[in-house]
Amino acid sequence: MVSTDRLLAFAAMSLLIISIPGPSVLFIIGRALAHGRRTALATVLGNVIGSYLLVVIVALGIGAVVERSLVVFMAVKLAGAAYLIYLGVQAFRHRKEMKASSLAAPADAARGDVRTVVDGALVGVTNPKGIVFFAAVLPQFVDHTAGRLPAQMLLLGLVPIAIGLVTDTLWGLGASAARSWFARSERRLSLVGGAGGFAMIGLGVTVAATGRAE
Repeated sequence: MVSTDRLLAFAAMSLLIISIPGPSVLFIIGRALAHGRRTALATVLGNVIGSYLLVVIVALGIGAVVERSLVVFMAVKLAGAAYLIYLGVQAFRHRKEMKASSLAAPADAARGDVRTVVDGALVGVTNPKGIVFFAAVLPQFVDHTAGRLPAQMLLLGLVPIAIGLVTDTLWGLGASAARSWFARSERRLSLVGGAGGFAMIGLGVTVAATGRAE
């Protein structure tokens, strides 16, 4: 359904775009620094789910509305920015509780994992970089003569999702590995947790202040 040439060209374009760290990558790094590897990987999973939801939205035609309407685009962008700031504030407020939370019961950890996946999905689906990429770039690689355009978009969308899954996982593992050194000291762990919180707050402010303005 999708030619090999188009698939490879889209893969190259996706790799180029994804290699530039955006809101999702910085969010994953912040979560890894604040909470560790498990939270980072759960965030990656959530972000992948949220990003593919963007593909589905574009394939169904809603993405064009978001891309062409400044009001809708700004609403989605500001919602994502506000959520990032909220998560950053929460991470900073609870920075001294991280050691205790790491000893939580399995049931509590499971509930935490579900919430973390949801957090990652919300950030992924409101990521301005993802919205622009999937709404503006993805449709360019569809073969209109072949028909079944939504199916083509859903298939092509798996390419950047797979690339992002690998790269985001590496970012998360790298950041959480650096965090393990800080974990040897409660004070250092508290400091890195606060740094992760500040990083997410700064990211939220940056997302709100930059991007499409007209």
